[in-house]
Amino acid sequence: MIERITHRGPDDHGEVQVGDTWLGHTRLSIVDVESGKQPLSTDDDHFFLVGNGEVYNHEHVRLGLEHDTSYATKSDNEVALHLVREKGPDALDELEGMFAFLIAGEDGFFMAARDPVGIKPLYWAESDGVYRFASEMHSFEPDWRPWVEVFPPGHYWTPAGGLERFADAVPRDPAHEHPEAEPSEADLTETRDELIGSVHRQMMGDVPVGVFLSGGLDSTLIAAIAARYVAERGERLKTFAVGTEQSSDLAAARQAAAYLDTEHHERVYTAEEAEAVLPDVVRSIEHFDPSLVRSAVPNYLLAEMTAEHVKVVLTGEGADELFAGYEYLADLEHPEELHDEIVRTVEGLHNLNLQRADRVTMAHGLEARVPFLDREVIALALRLPAQWKLAPPGTQEKMLLRRAFEGWLPHELLYRDKEQFGDGSGAADVLTHKLEETVSDDGFEAERELVSPSFRTKEELAYFRIWSEHLGGVRPEVTLARFATA
Repeated sequence: MIERITHRGPDDHGEVQVGDTWLGHTRLSIVDVESGKQPLSTDDDHFFLVGNGEVYNHEHVRLGLEHDTSYATKSDNEVALHLVREKGPDALDELEGMFAFLIAGEDGFFMAARDPVGIKPLYWAESDGVYRFASEMHSFEPDWRPWVEVFPPGHYWTPAGGLERFADAVPRDPAHEHPEAEPSEADLTETRDELIGSVHRQMMGDVPVGVFLSGGLDSTLIAAIAARYVAERGERLKTFAVGTEQSSDLAAARQAAAYLDTEHHERVYTAEEAEAVLPDVVRSIEHFDPSLVRSAVPNYLLAEMTAEHVKVVLTGEGADELFAGYEYLADLEHPEELHDEIVRTVEGLHNLNLQRADRVTMAHGLEARVPFLDREVIALALRLPAQWKLAPPGTQEKMLLRRAFEGWLPHELLYRDKEQFGDGSGAADVLTHKLEETVSDDGFEAERELVSPSFRTKEELAYFRIWSEHLGGVRPEVTLARFATA
């Protein structure tokens, strides 16, 4: 199982047998690159942890532990081991970050856990009382795949207590019921400060951190914040963009990079390159939703190039969900309806956009971080009245976010019209018609009911054929979500 996912951690690997439990890990060295090898253990070697991801507030959590605990490493993951040992699994709510953990003890204790948003992946399967866990579905043996399911975000599992929720992706506090018609300067300042704080926290690491820069609003704001952060330390931010030769994303990214004075890198791809890499992309993201695949192809090529320069990259994922950036949301007229849709999309990110973001980067040993999906940013965004995010036809979306960062970017960048990444990078033009040509009318009619809900387009069926060759036996209805439109 470990060998199938060595791309996620090409720097090192480790394993340990703890009673009836076996833990294995492949490591991407980002924090404490010299001594942070996993499995991590307590000083008495009674408890062991393997983890994927980052705990951004690990230093703060360490200070809150009562016992005089000896730490073997500076690894941020190690704090989770001591936290659970001292306070129990419910204390995982104290952690801010993205993570999937497995902890085993010599006394028979076992726990699996996943972060509240589901930024980091985790799957599990049970057969005849035996449980297996992995970061990717392909890790499971073929005869185990019919039992593979998504491990739910914000939960932990122990053999004794079963599945328990320790945190929610979205806070349950309602938004203001009678807000002012427009956000105040204080509201805009708070919005800006929360995102700045999140970016600063996620610059953590012992290796350089770059930014995926599409030239759109979300990634450009992340780059603007990160560029100021590294400039204060006498450094220059590395940014990375991808697109076909004439794509609008490349042009906008060049403009943004020039304004922010970043060390900018581009990956220009051709239609032939996109078609050639497509099977690898579908296998990597473990998904067949057309919108997801179209955006994943340029992202995959971008990550391949980016991994030659950095090990960690920040992205703009999550802004469209939190600040209502999607085109279809313009049809919603009532704030309550929009609020409910925002909650639904945020809670569903873990096996759609976040799955793509994780897989295309980790396929190349690159870690993606998502500042917009910091729990504090999510909490603020959901507290802000939904009526401030309404964008009726003829008006521009995400005005709240744009206004919060007035003065940070030139007007043409701050108010650039939104394009789906697959469109702006040129992937949609390259892939859609080519894939439709591979499926006949008769073939589509014969196979469209293979999954539920049924396939909507020939393009979707073409991607599914690749997916099923790679993950035969896995049940998409319990492992994947799909966008409302193909």
